[in-house]
Amino acid sequence: MGVGIATQSALHGHRTIVNDVDPARLASVAPKAQAVLDELIDAGRIDQQAKAAALANIETSASLDIMADAHFVIEAIPEVLELKHRLYAALTDLLRDDAILASNTSGFPPDQLSVPLRAKERFLIAHYWNPPHMIPLVEVVPGSDTTQDVIDATVALMNATGMEPVVLTKAIPGFVGNRLQFAVLREALNIVRSGAATPEVVDRVMKGSLGKRWGIVGPFEGADMGGLDTFVDIASHLMPALAKDEEVLDLLREQVRAGRVGVRSGAGFYDWDDAQAAKVKAGRRRVIQSNGQKHG
Repeated sequence: MGVGIATQSALHGHRTIVNDVDPARLASVAPKAQAVLDELIDAGRIDQQAKAAALANIETSASLDIMADAHFVIEAIPEVLELKHRLYAALTDLLRDDAILASNTSGFPPDQLSVPLRAKERFLIAHYWNPPHMIPLVEVVPGSDTTQDVIDATVALMNATGMEPVVLTKAIPGFVGNRLQFAVLREALNIVRSGAATPEVVDRVMKGSLGKRWGIVGPFEGADMGGLDTFVDIASHLMPALAKDEEVLDLLREQVRAGRVGVRSGAGFYDWDDAQAAKVKAGRRRVIQSNGQKHG
């Protein structure tokens, strides 16, 4: 995520510094950024000149001191509260007074994260979706102390870097996107558990119907268009039949116990051979082509 966010920023003309304590990770920044930019080139979104300019805007450093002059800092370290608090404690004495600190966390609420900070009013969450060059949404989640000018500046920066920010009015676990994602996953697991369909069929149904529709209208727009009275009638007999328990997680646990954790292990619900990888790559290319205009 860190490299993806940095590449998106650099592509839009911002000097971007990637900081990490691991030299191996820092060494991987350039090749990962090049891979993202090459994917954009392959999809016709940018040209070689834009790629070169973006790469020139990316720097790496193992020293946190380099952040002293940063105007906007995005934390994208592992989801371990102790690690985040340790980093924030170091940053609170280092960052300039007008700097904004944002976390890319996908779960921790802003008030829990900001405990070590003195300038809590200049902290919020900017939750990107992976990969940022394909999925433009950023969930901006202010804390109790976050000031409006910090929210406005964050939204402006997200827009300036080609993202689509939305501001939540309060923090809830999982924010909006992950709550919707896991609600769908729970029902998908329930369908497979019931024997009504295979994972492949569930995925085909999603990609061939709701996946296409939700790219045009959201669930509330769709309900309005279908008729709220109709949706009340359908929901009244369908919602009681939907999964409400966590037992469906056993399907995931079985795969994990068998060492089938997904792409990383080469297998999960699918066997990730060259053909499967090529199919996903072709889908990524179509999505990138449909997202925005060509740069440069």
